[in-house]
Parts: sequence; structure tokens; C-alpha cells
Amino acid sequence: MSIETRFLGASGLQVPVLTMGTMTFGGAGRHAPMGHVQVDEATRMVDMCLERGVDFFDTADVYSQGLSEEILGQALGKRRQDALVATKLNGPMGEGVNDRGQSRHHIIAACEASLRRLGTDWIDLYQVHSVDERTPMEETLSALDDLVRQGKVRYIGCSNYSAWHLVKALSTADRRGLERYVSLQAYYSLVGRELERELLPASQDQGVGVLVWSPLAAGFLTGKQRRGEAPPAGSRRETTGDTGTMDAEQGFDVVDVLDGIAREHGVSIAQVAINWLLRRPGVTSVIIGARTPEQLQDNLDAASWELTAEEVARLDEVSARPLPYPYWHQLKMNRPRLRYTLADSGAPPA
Repeated sequence: MSIETRFLGASGLQVPVLTMGTMTFGGAGRHAPMGHVQVDEATRMVDMCLERGVDFFDTADVYSQGLSEEILGQALGKRRQDALVATKLNGPMGEGVNDRGQSRHHIIAACEASLRRLGTDWIDLYQVHSVDERTPMEETLSALDDLVRQGKVRYIGCSNYSAWHLVKALSTADRRGLERYVSLQAYYSLVGRELERELLPASQDQGVGVLVWSPLAAGFLTGKQRRGEAPPAGSRRETTGDTGTMDAEQGFDVVDVLDGIAREHGVSIAQVAINWLLRRPGVTSVIIGARTPEQLQDNLDAASWELTAEEVARLDEVSARPLPYPYWHQLKMNRPRLRYTLADSGAPPA
């Protein structure tokens, strides 16, 4: 069965609703708890994705200090032309003071290094991994624009921005006639719905596609940990802790509902959590990661079926958090005039 594709923001590029994340590739340094996938197993995972139509692969230079990019490049090999490759820059890649951030100096050096590690002549989506308020926005966007004009990068995006940083970047690009970000990569899950407050509405309004990372909240939404239990030994949740500001008790309530729905469909809890995200307005693609081919197969299957409207409503309700001001006031006083996800966030007024 072919997988659904969606346009990436206002661009003409279509991407699958699932993206293969490669943070588990390499297993070095601070990324060791994520996984230790090496070339042979990575190649098998890439095969599985391409067979299912999942041709979008996401990595970053800091993942295992470049090993993730190297392994992905080797796993793709001669099939590079059949894939879309996204990578990111910003974090420290050396001991020098200029070996991080989003200066023109670092962006150009980081791009050249990523191209070498990936074994490719171009990067389909080049993303800034976080915010750099020390570098003028014009400098960052101008350097990225140059890379696009040189053919080394085809599209640019950002990750982990706040809404005002995103809109500032877009307005700067428009004012200066520079390439615009076509995507925002951000955390979003049933136990982390902060994205709905500002970033999803801003992205929809501005024509920016949303790529979701950590859809399972660092493994919490697999259901492997239940109320009153410690995280499983060796799990990502045990080694890295919670993701975001999750309310633990509400989180376990969410898992209980996920479990019931999973049993009704005969699927895993993780599939239900991913399927819910695929139904959210404004989401372009959900980034799935895996330590093993078996985990990957289960995540890929999340796009092969659909939750019912009633099941979505149950998940919306159990995961809803009280809206802070001014959102509760907007919802209470002006719901008919709201266009984007705030009106459908499932959160009651505070």
C-alpha cells in the first residue's frame, strides 16, 4: 500500500506522512542511549522504508558527532537519488568558538562537512537545529540562501523555534528577498501539546510544514511503563528522563486510553499515538525512529489505518491541558472567528 504524501509547507515538494529519523544510528557520545544501529542494520531499515514509500530521512550533524550522517549515507548508497535527505546544523562540532551556532562561517563549514559525511552533492532540507540569538537573523538566512543558490541545498527549515522566532525569520526573508523556511521541526505528542498554542497556528498561517519529533515522548507512549512502575531498565526514558513538562498522572491516563484503543484495533499503543498525530491539523510528517527493524516495522504500520472520529475525541479529551491566557479568553469570547488549531485543541478554558 502506498503511503500518503503531503506538500511540505508552501513548497512544491511532497513528502510522506512518516519520516525515518536516524538519531539511533551510530550510538556514540551523548546519543548512545538512543541506539547503536550500524551500517548493516541501517541498510535494512532504509530498505524497509523505501519499500513502503517512506523516502524521507532525517539526521543531524550532532547525532553521534557525525556518525549518523555517515551511516545514513552508506545505507542509502546508490539509492541516494531515490531519497529525500534532511539534516541539521547548530550544535558544537569541535572545540573552537566558531564550531557551533548559525554564523555564516559555521553554516558554510557545517554544510560542507555534512555533504562529505553523507556522501552526496546536495541536501534536500537543511535545517537550523535551534535558535541562535547571538547571530543576526539576516546573516543566517543570507548564508542559507547562498547554499540554495549554489545547489548544495534545495530547501531550508528550522527546528525548536518559538513562534516569534519563526515569524521574525519569515518576515526577514520576505523583506530581504531570501529563501524562506518551508518547515518547522518540533516536539509534539499526546503528552506534549504546547505546539498547539502558537506554533501550529503560526505555521498554518505562514505556509510552513510541521515535522514532528519524539511522537512517543521518549518512549513513554509505547506503554512499556505503567503507573507506579519505574522506566524499563536500559530504556531511553530511564537514561534521558522525561520529555518536556509532562504531567505524569495525566500521562498515565493517556496511556490507559491508548491501550484500550490499541486493543480494539489489534495494534500497538505506539501506533495509536502516532496515528493521532497524523490526524492533527497542520502536521506534515511524523518522524519515527527505531532501535531495531521490528520497532521500525511497527511504526511504519501506524500509517496503514485510521482512528475513528470518536477515538480521536477520546484522546483529545484525556490529553487536554488547561489553556493559559490569552487563549482561554480567545476561545471563550471569539470561537467562531478562530481559523486554526486553537479552536480544535480539545482544551477547556482555564
